[in-house]
Amino acid sequence: MTVGAGRRSRDVPSLVARAREGDARSVARLISLVENGDPALPEVAAAMASHAGRAQVVGLTGAPGVGKSTTTNELVRALREAGNRVGVLAVDPSSPFTGGAILGDRIRMQDHTADSGVYIRSMSSRGQLGGLSAATPQAVRVLEGAGCDVILVETVGVGQAEVEIASLADTTLVLLAPGMGDAIQAVKAGVLEIADVFVINKADRPGADATYRDIQGMLALGERGPGEWRPQVVRAVAVKNEGIDDVVAAIGKHREWLEGTGNLRRRREHRAAVEISALALGTLRARMGDLRGGAALPELAARVADGDLDPHAAAAKLLESL
Repeated sequence: MTVGAGRRSRDVPSLVARAREGDARSVARLISLVENGDPALPEVAAAMASHAGRAQVVGLTGAPGVGKSTTTNELVRALREAGNRVGVLAVDPSSPFTGGAILGDRIRMQDHTADSGVYIRSMSSRGQLGGLSAATPQAVRVLEGAGCDVILVETVGVGQAEVEIASLADTTLVLLAPGMGDAIQAVKAGVLEIADVFVINKADRPGADATYRDIQGMLALGERGPGEWRPQVVRAVAVKNEGIDDVVAAIGKHREWLEGTGNLRRRREHRAAVEISALALGTLRARMGDLRGGAALPELAARVADGDLDPHAAAAKLLESL
């Protein structure tokens, strides 16, 4: 699909209807409403609610330079050959000065821009930590509503802190590459726990075998109960389209396990809980911002500074005024 420019419309029912028919411009406008926190967003969410939960959401994370965008591009190709309608959300880091982003992932996926069965959207992280944009979960819902069978979410690539994707995706791929430092260092501090599939990309490089052994050895040390998922370790050379079928097979195997054990439902309920909490906290932060312009917060701050009130009691009083 290609995304064109045009006059922005807030006729949400019409936008949703056209998005359901595969109109890329309508999908783009709906995601723009999400990114900009438009007042029409609750109406968008309500219109899309009945279409949610049908797409398979696959997250791709890993340090910069491991080939996430190239792997995503080849996964799109393989999924389209299997007859799937595919959505891609590629999150790029934003400038701390302008808030803009290079959106280089879109450049790497030019092969699919003319395919009406593929929708690619680059999103600026807008300073959000954890590798995602704050709008990503709701953008996923828009793509679900637009009829995507599989949604690929590619994260910024911030390294060990990039674990939020596990709360969003049904299946999380952690990409590694030989020659980029110690493999154990690459996956420690939480990233190991979020991986459902490890992809050793650029596996034609020296050190690929050592990386594979390191990850397998690390997984062997983990404790798992009967029937628990053991992350798959797959080798690939995405730039040559080698091993991509194995990656797709590993994703399919994990999907079967999720469905067979009931974990798919549990993951999606957790995803919904995280999304609800984030929206509620966002509303509270907005109200807190309004309070800063009023008299309640300065008065409480003055009392705390004078020792007439402790911070906990002041916070309780502030919450009462929300």
